[in-house]
Amino acid sequence: MDDLLQPLLDGQRRALSRAITLIESTRPDHRQRAEALIAALPPQPAALRIGLSGTPGVGKSTFIEAFGIRLTGQGMRVAVLAVDPSSARSGGSILGDKTRMETLSRDPNAFIRPSPSRAELGGVARRTRETIRLCEAAGFDAVLVETVGVGQSETLVAEMTDLFVLLLAPAGGDELQGVKRGIMEIADMILVNKADGELLTTARRTVADYTGALRLMRRRPGDPEGFPRAMPVSAATGEGLDAAWQAMQELTDWRRDQGWFDRRRAEQARGWFLAELRAGLLAQLDTPAARAELTRLGDAVATGDLPPVTAAAQMLAQLRDGGGA
Repeated sequence: MDDLLQPLLDGQRRALSRAITLIESTRPDHRQRAEALIAALPPQPAALRIGLSGTPGVGKSTFIEAFGIRLTGQGMRVAVLAVDPSSARSGGSILGDKTRMETLSRDPNAFIRPSPSRAELGGVARRTRETIRLCEAAGFDAVLVETVGVGQSETLVAEMTDLFVLLLAPAGGDELQGVKRGIMEIADMILVNKADGELLTTARRTVADYTGALRLMRRRPGDPEGFPRAMPVSAATGEGLDAAWQAMQELTDWRRDQGWFDRRRAEQARGWFLAELRAGLLAQLDTPAARAELTRLGDAVATGDLPPVTAAAQMLAQLRDGGGA
């Protein structure tokens, strides 16, 4: 038995941090140990997984801190997984979310873990699924996954969470066009932040605009009447946070009663398996022999000696025959 397992199940924050560091490691011996640790985790009561994304400057960290404090104030244990973008040049990340959530980071019922995206698409980190699983095993009631930003590729976070919340700033009229239709189609709730002070009227108008836009979209099978829903909130004053949480619970309870929640979790497990399979297949291209063959075929394509389609077919054939191992 791994010496991290029992402290993790006991809810020790240090053990959880060490376990996440282990699963994020790319060392082969660490990966083997991480896989064994995940496999050893017993079934746990499912924490509510909430994905959060938003436009730049919308105040995601401020909202998450205010929302998280609301939940811990109700006796819940809340984990925040904040994914920071990594530099394409250096590969580094700032990982400053804990400094932006200073009050929540000191809350004994909260756990904040920033992770680098490391060029992963979809606004999440490579091991976000495993990290969610570890947080659930450690006894957290809610896991908030903050993505790197807003865009078409954000659909991935919706595939590993129970609720996907899109956070937007007050705007009007034509600025509706600035938000991709694809991300609106997967959002369970749209929360318009900064609905206070001089922006209150603008925020209410923005909520009305998005409510109208949502009515034009086909209601999904997993949604009751009235969802997806747009609502105003203010992370600064706390206004609307309780109503937003009540709406999240209403939607979750409805999905549990309809059996949608369990079906969704089963599909998430299947998606996790396929994601690991794809990653394993791509890893086969990272051996010395495979890299040499990629270079040779790439040069042939660049000089026009081989069409790209033919070169790709040859590379796949060699991998299938074991030549790229």
